[in-house]
Amino acid sequence: MDLTFKIIAVAIYFAAMIVIGLYAYRKTTDGDDYMLGGRQLHPFTAALSAGASDMSGWLMMGLPGALYLSGMVEAWMAIGLTVGAAVNWWLVAPRLRQYTQIARNSITVPSFFENRLFDRTRLLRIAAGVVILVFFTFYVSSGMVAGGVFFQSTFGGSYVVGMLLVGGVTVLYTLFGGFLGASYTDVVQGLIMLVSLIIVPVVACFAVGGPAEMFSSVAQVNPDFASMTTGTSAIAIISGLAWGVGYFGQPHIIVRFMALRSSRDAKYGMGVGVGWMALCVLGAIFTAIAGVAYFQQNPDMSLSDPEAVFLDLAQIMFHPLLGGFVLAAVLAAIMSTVSSQLIVTSSALVEDLVGVSGKKFSANTELWLGRTGVLVVAVVAGALAVQRNDTILDLVGFAWAGFGAAFGPIVLLSLFWRRLTAMGALVGMVAGAVVAFVWGQWQPDVALGWLPEHLYEIVPGFLVCLLLAVLVSLVTPQPPAQAMEEFERTVRAVKHGEETEEAPVASGTAGTAGAARGGAAAPEAG
Repeated sequence: MDLTFKIIAVAIYFAAMIVIGLYAYRKTTDGDDYMLGGRQLHPFTAALSAGASDMSGWLMMGLPGALYLSGMVEAWMAIGLTVGAAVNWWLVAPRLRQYTQIARNSITVPSFFENRLFDRTRLLRIAAGVVILVFFTFYVSSGMVAGGVFFQSTFGGSYVVGMLLVGGVTVLYTLFGGFLGASYTDVVQGLIMLVSLIIVPVVACFAVGGPAEMFSSVAQVNPDFASMTTGTSAIAIISGLAWGVGYFGQPHIIVRFMALRSSRDAKYGMGVGVGWMALCVLGAIFTAIAGVAYFQQNPDMSLSDPEAVFLDLAQIMFHPLLGGFVLAAVLAAIMSTVSSQLIVTSSALVEDLVGVSGKKFSANTELWLGRTGVLVVAVVAGALAVQRNDTILDLVGFAWAGFGAAFGPIVLLSLFWRRLTAMGALVGMVAGAVVAFVWGQWQPDVALGWLPEHLYEIVPGFLVCLLLAVLVSLVTPQPPAQAMEEFERTVRAVKHGEETEEAPVASGTAGTAGAARGGAAAPEAG
């Protein structure tokens, strides 16, 4: 009977997501709508969508599991992420919204890089598209792994069946609803996550006798649980905080900034988004604390998996039907992230890799190319996820570092340094991605004795990208006059709260690249 109630709750949740996806399908008429929603996203929707697509299965499973095992030393990551999200909304959101409009209505991160830096070789855009494909495949795979773990823990079923079911429903509503489908479902999913991360630790706290008893039980299990320094090191703390700098380069998050109605919406979005995130992170922390206390007081009950502490508490504390809806919060966290990543990856395939060929497609063809891209990426990620070889947090951490190192410095320099050149951005991006990949896979810092323990790969990757982008830009010819003019125009628009239109294409441009949306206008020869 308990299983029946849970299945009913999850089925209702799945049905709701599909209905929202079909609603978005009716509002999606061309490739631009499919990839960016026509730049008409309400800041409340953008904020919850950015938060939900960011806080994947690691928020409901990976983070509570790490805290459950190691204590508050794992909270450095949560602090870094919360601060990073706030700075991202404050610094990046308003300027990126303006600049992508001015830079010939760029609707993807790679097309913005190309248009902002007037890269006539198209190598920058292609390299950025490849980075998105590589790292998002791992990221989407992590979401599917989380879906499999969810069903295995909750229903005692097959990991592979659960992975395919979660992935299949997510692909279904994303395939047809596109960016709007992902964003609208993100809002519902974000609210489900918030409510669940409040009620589960609160109910569990009272189940163990209240706050005093809860903290007393935790102290008996691990006297140093509350310490943020015991048993850790400066390298570990730096690695945890460094997750925050990754925000600047996450395409599935910053694309929400590009989709805002105007740059003025960023302030509203920041309040909603950061407030939501802070509450969710606190909920995850207290879920771990309540879990430690509960299983200490009930030694006859065993935890199936540290990463399933939220799932197990929800099943123990609530009626199966209500518990099923609470469990849907985990699905919400997983599916919101996967759907957003699928859209961005599809955009990279269609807009930035196929699109650079110069071949023109009809609006309907672009729409179906986008849907095909979603399907292809989902199949590849699913194949990788069949063999669960890494923890959810490890998979997320690897992809997060890849984007943060490759794109983060380039986004910041593009928005705040007029002297950045296309070659500087290209060299920095490729170097950052390679360093993050090699550092994360083979850990040369430990293997070669450079450091006593592993430093999170985003740190060396970010620094290498930033340094090389600046150095190469300084030794290469400065950007064309039109690039400088667009930079100043963006600065003025943000400063005075003005709304701008797409920049006109300079006369005498070579070919048609500048005239088409997403193509960089080439400066006049000579």
